[in-house]
This record gives sequence, structure tokens and C-alpha cells, in this order.
Amino acid sequence: MNNKKLYRMVVVSFFVAIELVLMVTPLGYVPIGVVRATTLHIPVILAGIILGSKAGALVGLVFGLSSLLTNTFTPSPASFLFSPFYNGGNIGSLIISILPRILIGVSSAYVYNYLKSRKNILSKTAVPISALVGSFTNTILVLLGIYVFFKDAYAAYKGVTASAVVGILLGQLSVNGVLEALLAAVLCSMTSRVLLKIIKK
Repeated sequence: MNNKKLYRMVVVSFFVAIELVLMVTPLGYVPIGVVRATTLHIPVILAGIILGSKAGALVGLVFGLSSLLTNTFTPSPASFLFSPFYNGGNIGSLIISILPRILIGVSSAYVYNYLKSRKNILSKTAVPISALVGSFTNTILVLLGIYVFFKDAYAAYKGVTASAVVGILLGQLSVNGVLEALLAAVLCSMTSRVLLKIIKK
């Protein structure tokens, strides 16, 4: 194994470690008014931007597996959405828990690389736009998965009719989803410059 590959593995491990720290500490959720915005997607986005789609997918997989394990071993009433091992869960739970998280890193990497290749204003906004895309990728796919796999069960959990589920999910997208995306754009913009300089050296 050459030094470049070893260095890359160390940096990926760094992002994985940050992901795990966020998972087990209050830093993983930031209170904004009456809601909480997660920061767990930020290391995934940064890994995709800085190291590429494979590294982003790997850190995203860690995010997904941590979500699966958390909802399996320390469940909440909504854990059936993210763990097939919790009462009411199924294969859809596994898809919701893991696939959107992997695609955070992949979508962030591809959008970043595309924008950086442009020789205009878009190249200067590559990081925040990539962070927005990565964050919304996660939020939209998770909410879509809930609707596809658990529409009736989610309605029962919320105590509403099935026809009201779309409105609830759109509300979560417009509040939590937007806050998490904006948080990702700000934090990734603040940290990526330093990390890119360090890693390039």
C-alpha cells in the first residue's frame, strides 16, 4: 500500500470518526427554534466533496448503519421506519435507513465535480450548492420512502388519516429539510476550504 492510499484511508477514517461522534453526542442535533436539525449528514457531504463519490458513499453507509443500529437497540415509537428488526418494520425500513444516506455522498460528489468544472460563477458556489443537494437528497428520499413503504403505518403512528400523510411529510420537508440543508451549506462552506488545503498538502 502506497502512502497516498494510506493517507486517503486515514482521512476517510477521520470522517467516519466524526460521524460516530455526532451520532452519540448532542452535537448530532442542533436545536433551531422549536425543531432540531441534524448534522449527521455533514461529514458525508464533506467526504463526497473532498474525497469523491466512493468515500462519500462509504461514510454515508456508516451513517445509515448507525441509524439502523440506533433504531434497533435503542428504539423509539418511530423506529419501525428505520429498522426491519423493530415491530412493524420491514425491508423498506432497511432501504430508508441506508440508501438515502449513501446517496448523500454520491450526489454531493457529482454535483461538486460538475460545478467545479464550470468556468463561471457556479464554480465558486460549488460547495454550498453541493451541500444543499446532498442534504435534500437525504431528506426527500427518506420522506419518499416513508410514503411508499409506510403510508398507513405512519398515519396510524401520527394519529391521522392516510390522506393527511402527504401534508405532514411536506411540512417536514419545508421545515426540517430546509433548516438541515441551510445548516449543511453554511458548515460545509466554513470547513471545506481548510480541509481541502490540508488534504491537498
